[in-house]
Amino acid sequence: MRLYEFEGKELFKRFNIPIPPGRLARSPREAYTVLSEMNQPAVLKAQVLTGGRGKAGGVKPADGANEAKTVSERLFELKIKGFPVNTLLIEPRLDIEKEFYVGVTIDRANYKLVVIASGEGGVDIEETAQKHPDRIIKKTLDISEEFYTFEAFGIAKQIGIPGELLRAGAAIIVNLYDLFKRFDAKLVEINPLVLTKSGDLVAADSRISLDDDAVFRHPELKEMGIESRHEEGEMTEREKQAQQWGIPYLDLDGDIGMFPGGAGFGIMGNDFIHYYGGKPANFMDSGGGPSPERIAKMLVLLDENPAVKAIFGARFGGISRCDDFARGVVMFLKDHGLSKPIVMRMTGNMWQEGVRIFQQAKAENPELFDRIEFHGIETPIEEISKRAVELAKGERSD
Repeated sequence: MRLYEFEGKELFKRFNIPIPPGRLARSPREAYTVLSEMNQPAVLKAQVLTGGRGKAGGVKPADGANEAKTVSERLFELKIKGFPVNTLLIEPRLDIEKEFYVGVTIDRANYKLVVIASGEGGVDIEETAQKHPDRIIKKTLDISEEFYTFEAFGIAKQIGIPGELLRAGAAIIVNLYDLFKRFDAKLVEINPLVLTKSGDLVAADSRISLDDDAVFRHPELKEMGIESRHEEGEMTEREKQAQQWGIPYLDLDGDIGMFPGGAGFGIMGNDFIHYYGGKPANFMDSGGGPSPERIAKMLVLLDENPAVKAIFGARFGGISRCDDFARGVVMFLKDHGLSKPIVMRMTGNMWQEGVRIFQQAKAENPELFDRIEFHGIETPIEEISKRAVELAKGERSD
């Protein structure tokens, strides 16, 4: 769950990480008022839950109130990676001497926490790591391991923080690590950590992603107005509907609706669709042993998505039963109707019964199955994936 920059900086403030004094504006008039009262050159920063806002024109300077009003009007008209700009963070412009990077994240391959730092901030840290790995400093720790100030001193010195600021730099790094652990974060980073020409270290930006499964442990977040949300961006209307129904669901940018039988099978299906030249429109998980009613609701999400051109269904019966899967599909067809072509395959627990249910329903209501192709274990999953891509492209079956 990603936080807005201003929310992340509120957490920084609680952990004694220095931040610029900032104010929010939700309209050009408010931006005008803020700059009038600030009475100094400022930076207007679009608040969106995605990266790349600088390259997208979401960060702009303003020298006075009139300019702030004009600039903010343009910023509020922006969409950055599809997300509208509804709020601006306005901060005094920093007089930058040097920029650093400091972050804490999870090393998933080794089940460790890792503190990452670099003397090159304000740029894409992944690009720096790829092109100049020697410029990246890493310190790995066990989840229960203490991170000591003397270790942070060493990191601060290695990335080039001046001697007279080593104590302040080390404190920032330790406090960032403490914040990471205290709030069950997946990532916290300051990029850039700015050294001003007046000799101060300031967190000019914040990026914080929390483990949404652990948010319940931190009621203080709700007190700050921080509610559950996606890692990247606000929820779409379908994602909100899926959340109300208790269905794990994420919209993607493709045109093939993914109707899987479990998260693992869904991931595999996504890979197959990509392999055969298609693009998934979503990721979805039915959960273990879903009811026919839940199956029907999953199909509603896909059929009512205007981006979906075809639906790919794959059910591997284990805990979940293929006959329940088939009953859910038939329930959906009778109650809702289908506007998109769909190709499905069932295998595993009760797959023969699932096929029989489809055959019987088709015999009773053949018109409901005009756009449906269903298969059993005799048809490889690769062929079903390839057929879904063909349907999305409008290609006929031989």
